[in-house]
Amino acid sequence: MSDTRPVPGTGGDRYVPYSERTGNESVVYFTRDLSKEGLRKIFGLVSGNITGKTAIKLHTGEPGGPNIIPRSWVEELIKNDLPGATVVETNSYYDGDRYTTEQHRETLKINGWTFCPVDIMDEDGTATLPVKGGKWFTEMHMGKNILNYDSMFVLTHFKGHTKGGFGGSVKNIGIGCADGRIGKAMIHTTPGSDDMWDIGQEEFMERMTESAKAVVDHFGKNISFVNVLRNMSVSCDCEGVAASPVVTPNIGIVASLDILAADQASVDMVYALKEEERHDLVERIESRHGHRQLSYMTELGMGNNRYRLIDIDNGDREITAAEAVKDVVPFKPDGQK
Repeated sequence: MSDTRPVPGTGGDRYVPYSERTGNESVVYFTRDLSKEGLRKIFGLVSGNITGKTAIKLHTGEPGGPNIIPRSWVEELIKNDLPGATVVETNSYYDGDRYTTEQHRETLKINGWTFCPVDIMDEDGTATLPVKGGKWFTEMHMGKNILNYDSMFVLTHFKGHTKGGFGGSVKNIGIGCADGRIGKAMIHTTPGSDDMWDIGQEEFMERMTESAKAVVDHFGKNISFVNVLRNMSVSCDCEGVAASPVVTPNIGIVASLDILAADQASVDMVYALKEEERHDLVERIESRHGHRQLSYMTELGMGNNRYRLIDIDNGDREITAAEAVKDVVPFKPDGQK
């Protein structure tokens, strides 16, 4: 690494319409069926290379968190489609109910993640994964146990995020696989700073994305991505019961083998909503410069920001993001567990 400090990119506060993008297209599947059946169906379309010992990376939430992916969906998926799979997490960077492994395991019990093994990957320390082509890092510290898995299924609750603007697949693995002491500090904090959250906007997006790239490169073809666009508060699930009320309509589930395409399609669907439906989440994304996650993935060669959106509810017809959201209804809590 050079002694010269890298310079963050720009433009993270600007949405780039599809018409302004260039390059190849990936395939993104879409269903409006927000249920355990919908999740199983769409997972089946991106599960071909999920083999061997499998990690399911998802956010299991703070105690009583109201917006996490319903546990019953995950239980059904594991029982029928991923027998023997393990949910994986790492401890939090902030002092709270997931800061230590002991606290984290108690929170898992409170939230009902008791039907399958849950591996807190940094319980026994860290391992480093190389960051290829990064400008902030050459390696990232991950929970040590990530090395024990052959495949990873990234199951993400898509929502807003206090630092990232939005939390999609990149946030799920970029922050969620980095260990709670070293890796997360590398992403969030300038060494020597008294403010543990002093890194923000484009620099934060780039650091988080480089961490995610280390995970994607590690698993190669044996990784796939599903984003659940449901209960999309502007707050992350790490805020638990303190999360801002949800005002954005539920949309559906997207899946892809391309992490950039999955997150880009999710953002595009939010932007395709009516102004009054999207306002809060769009403001959160743009005020934090969250679009830099997407443009930096493009620069790092992590995937394509153009895609073919396949409507699996209607004979695999190719549709636009606007068509995907045209029949959404105002948000109403569904009470699913």
